[in-house]
Amino acid sequence: MPLRDHFPIFEHQVFLNSCSKGALSHEVEQAYRDYLTDWGTLGSPWEPWVEKLEGTRAAFAGLIGARPAEIAVSSSVSALVSALASALDFGERPRVVISDLEFPTVGQVWHAQERRGAEVVHVAARDGLLPLEHVEALVDDRTAIVSLTHVSYRHGARQDVEGVAEIAHRHGALMLLDAYQSLGTTPIDIGALGVDLLVGGALKYLLGSSGLAFLYVRAGLERLTPTSTGWFAQEDIFAMEGHRHRPALTARRFEAGTPPVPNLYAARAGLELIASLGTESIEAHVRELTGALKAAITERGFTLATPAEQHGALIAVKALNVEKLVARLAGEGIVVSSRGDNLRVSPHFYNVSKDIELLVDALLRHRELLR
Repeated sequence: MPLRDHFPIFEHQVFLNSCSKGALSHEVEQAYRDYLTDWGTLGSPWEPWVEKLEGTRAAFAGLIGARPAEIAVSSSVSALVSALASALDFGERPRVVISDLEFPTVGQVWHAQERRGAEVVHVAARDGLLPLEHVEALVDDRTAIVSLTHVSYRHGARQDVEGVAEIAHRHGALMLLDAYQSLGTTPIDIGALGVDLLVGGALKYLLGSSGLAFLYVRAGLERLTPTSTGWFAQEDIFAMEGHRHRPALTARRFEAGTPPVPNLYAARAGLELIASLGTESIEAHVRELTGALKAAITERGFTLATPAEQHGALIAVKALNVEKLVARLAGEGIVVSSRGDNLRVSPHFYNVSKDIELLVDALLRHRELLR
């Protein structure tokens, strides 16, 4: 794939950890310099910064086939899901259905709503996947929302989003998709998926920095008005009126205070790299790499923790002492990560087959640490 030379880490390391943090590009590094230049030369350039916010909003929208008015931008998924939760009334519909595969912050936010009357139930996974009959058993006409991760951060299993959304909607519930681990490596057509809400962030495969995330809110859900708010959620952010609350009619009503401006610069640079290649070509390239990795792992007698077919860019391998294994690989210049007892390997468009070969050779040298 092109653009590998835009990521200086490959000059001295084998980087296979995009599920945790995307590699730093020259473009993102320059974006931070641009922020400092603008600040230093313009003083307090609020109008240009708001323009940067709106450009980033449009880029997030384009990534998933949404309209900019359907996108809220904030500092984290935690903040955005908390704002969403504050908009729900758990009186007539107290049930919140989540899975055992969610990233902890999502589950924590929903469980925090138990003090407001929420009844949180967990769908049990089977071999890393959520059987639709398990979902069907828990979603009922008292369900307010079904919250689902697209690709699990633990082992890369990819869930049946359309099937879960159909169950949720049949019972009149909303559907929230956490796409943090799929954005940037998988084409997403928000209309085709059939979800009402989607969250993701710039930190991982979108190649930006930490501190920036977005929430898609389907048009037609104007009844959802969060009580967790701030001045950038107002209809007119420059009105500076503190005697009333007049939220925007767009998804911007889910935003809060001053956005993390430096991270907007970085996010735009990362999103432009993704757009220059297209998620279709990125997905095809990553599929080749994960296919080669899966084949090498199984041929050498190691055990995959990831479903053989239904997965994203993240491939997990079962380990006996995963922390020691990650440390040994790091000592050899190979960057991976772990969750639970699984070694996580997550290639992106900047990886090549040689990276996979070097990793597999290293795993053979440390095979006593693998199952």
